[in-house]
Amino acid sequence: MKPQRKHLAVLAGAAALVLSLSACGLDAKPSSESSSGGDVTPITIYTARDKGLADAVVADFIAANPDYTGKVEVLTLGAQEALERIKAEKSNPQGDIWWGATSGQMQQAAAADLLAKAPEAVIEAVPAEQRDPDGLWVGEMKLAEVIVYNHDMLDEASAPKDWDDLIAPEMKDKLVIRDVQASGTMRSIYSAMIDREMGTGTDPAPGFDWLRKLDANTKVYAANPTDLYLRLSRQEAAVTAWNLQDVMLQIETQKSPFTPVVPTSGAPMLVDGVAKIKGGPSPEGADAFLEFLLSEKNQAKLAETYFQIPTITLSEEPAWLAPLKLKEMDVDWKRVAENETEWIAYWAANIKDQG
Repeated sequence: MKPQRKHLAVLAGAAALVLSLSACGLDAKPSSESSSGGDVTPITIYTARDKGLADAVVADFIAANPDYTGKVEVLTLGAQEALERIKAEKSNPQGDIWWGATSGQMQQAAAADLLAKAPEAVIEAVPAEQRDPDGLWVGEMKLAEVIVYNHDMLDEASAPKDWDDLIAPEMKDKLVIRDVQASGTMRSIYSAMIDREMGTGTDPAPGFDWLRKLDANTKVYAANPTDLYLRLSRQEAAVTAWNLQDVMLQIETQKSPFTPVVPTSGAPMLVDGVAKIKGGPSPEGADAFLEFLLSEKNQAKLAETYFQIPTITLSEEPAWLAPLKLKEMDVDWKRVAENETEWIAYWAANIKDQG
C-alpha cells in the first residue's frame, strides 16, 4: 500500500458521524435569490480554512450568485487571530463572515455580542448540539485531531500510536508544533490534553506537566500551517499533531509524505463553526453565503473532494466516509470552553520553549 494512501486504511464505518437534520431547505431555492440585482455590498470573509478549499467555495458561491463577482474578499487568519480581530473591530465591524473556528471560540464571540443570528434555514439544518442555542453560530463540520508523521523519516513500527507516545524520550527533538496561541486547532488539542489529564478532578496541573514534557520534545514551533507542512516535509522534524482534513488535503494535493495516525485512546473531535459577524457591512451577503455554504449540494462536494465530515445530513455518503474508522476521545468541551483562554495563557508564559 502506498503511504500516501494509508488514509484508506484508517477509514472504516463512520456513517454515525454524518449527523441528523437535512439541509434540503437550503437547496430548495437558489442562493442567487438572496442577492438584489446587480447592486450588492461586497462581502468580507475571515477564514482559517485551507486556502484552496476557501477559494473553491467562493468561486462556486459567485457562480451561483453572479452579482457578487469581484465583490468577495477572503482574509486567511488563524482562528484565534480572527477572533481577536473581530473583538478589536466591534465598534466598527469590517468583516461579514467568520468561517473556521472551534465551538469554544465561537461561543466566546457570541458571549461578547460579536455575532448575529444566522438565517433560520441554516440554523434548522444543523443539529442543536452542534450550534449556538440562539443561532449565533453553527457547526459546519467535525474535525478529527490526529497524530501525523513523515513516513520518509519513521516507519510504522517506530511512529507514535497514541498521545502519550509524543512525550516519550525517543521523541526528543522529533516534534514540530504549530504556534499554539494563534491556532484554534492547537489550542483545542492542548486543552483536550489538559482536560484528559484532569479526569474528574479540577486541577489543571497534571495537564500542564504533560505539556511541559511535550515542550521538551518539541524542536520548533511553526508560525503557520504552511510553515508546519514545509518543516515536516523537509524533514526538519518527523512528527506533529494536526487535524485530519488538512493532512489528507496535503497528501492528495501536494503528495506530502505524511501518514495520519488515529490515536488508540481516541481523537478529539471538534466542531468547526461559521458565523455572521454582528454589524458587518454586508448582512444580506453574509446570509447568502451562509445559505450557500450549508446547502447539501455544497457540503456534499466538500465531503467528497475535501475530506469534510459535515454536520448536516447528506442524501448520499461520500465514497471515503463509510470506511472511516475514528475513535472519539471523551472531552469535556464545556470545561474546555470555560478555561481555554486561561490555560493557553499559562502555557505560553510558563511552559513554551522552557523544556
